[in-house]
Amino acid sequence: MVEFEAVTKQFHSGSAAVDNLTIDIDRGAITVLVGPSGCGKTTSLRMINRMVEPTSGTIRVNSEDISSKPAAQLRRSMGYVMQSAGLMPHRTVVENIATVPRLNGQSRKDSRRRALELLDVVGLQGAMAKRYPSQLSGGQQQRVGVARALAADPPILLMDEPFSAVDPVVRAELQTELLRLQKDLSKTIVFVTHDIDEATVLGDKVAVFATGGRVAQYATAEEILRAPVDDFVAGFVGRDRGFRHLAFNSGEQLWVHPIGTRSVSELPKGNAGREWTLMADDGGRPVGWMAPDSPPLTDRTELVPGGSLYRRGDSLRGAMDAALSSPSGLGVVIDDGGKVAGVVKPGEVLSAIEQSRIDRNRGNGTG
Repeated sequence: MVEFEAVTKQFHSGSAAVDNLTIDIDRGAITVLVGPSGCGKTTSLRMINRMVEPTSGTIRVNSEDISSKPAAQLRRSMGYVMQSAGLMPHRTVVENIATVPRLNGQSRKDSRRRALELLDVVGLQGAMAKRYPSQLSGGQQQRVGVARALAADPPILLMDEPFSAVDPVVRAELQTELLRLQKDLSKTIVFVTHDIDEATVLGDKVAVFATGGRVAQYATAEEILRAPVDDFVAGFVGRDRGFRHLAFNSGEQLWVHPIGTRSVSELPKGNAGREWTLMADDGGRPVGWMAPDSPPLTDRTELVPGGSLYRRGDSLRGAMDAALSSPSGLGVVIDDGGKVAGVVKPGEVLSAIEQSRIDRNRGNGTG
């Protein structure tokens, strides 16, 4: 879909921002460019839509050299999402989203209809259509930015650190939303980030850029975590890459132990026993833990936070994190509706991790 062939970009200083880049970006997949500041990942992204022109080499989209196409026309054929959303402050949400369809010659009516449809696609309520960017949160602005990029239904979506300016909770929500959208839309997405965790969560393939504008490794996220090609990649990925790699191992085989819960609406008269008690709301969703021998519950703030939650069937990384972060030592498992489904035990998660390692080595012929 997108091909870089021996592409180099040199600025006036003579130093190479991108050095002899040769990679093929797969159609319908998310390819993440990741690396430290100043390594050339954003420059590479911007060369795809000719916001930056290469010094040498060739970039092709659908086997066509992009230099043969007018830059403005090329840019309107691709979606582009930047870090700060880049919304026009004097235009409403619906007017911002309709910008590219209008530039491409669609009528005002059709552009507006398309914009309103996309609000729902990116998880925003229709009532926000008439708001201005200043009336939105950072996360909402980024969703509008994604909707605007999708408005002309482009086959390629370029995303330049789009989630880096929002808080971690919103960032995780936006990552989940992007994966959901990709499952439905199957765009060719090129995504720039400096965060290796974000890269491994989102990327079907990941290009790790090193200082000097060279690609040190280009592979699946699983392969980069399992087998970094050199010391630079190993250092950039971090010493806890083994834990991150657990995200690619399913926890489907884990035994979920049933557990009773008590409702916070009952205001329990203390917890006289020696066991931790899991508290839930009236809908069965976990709220926190009552510690052994705790006094009567008078306010939810007296509960001990329950750590992260593990959705049944997710990765072993999520299961281990839930168990390790829980004050009781039991990882809380929830179903698709967010209700308590049971708990997982750390020792059993460790056993599953070891079995996964053995199975992987057998599959690689090293067992």
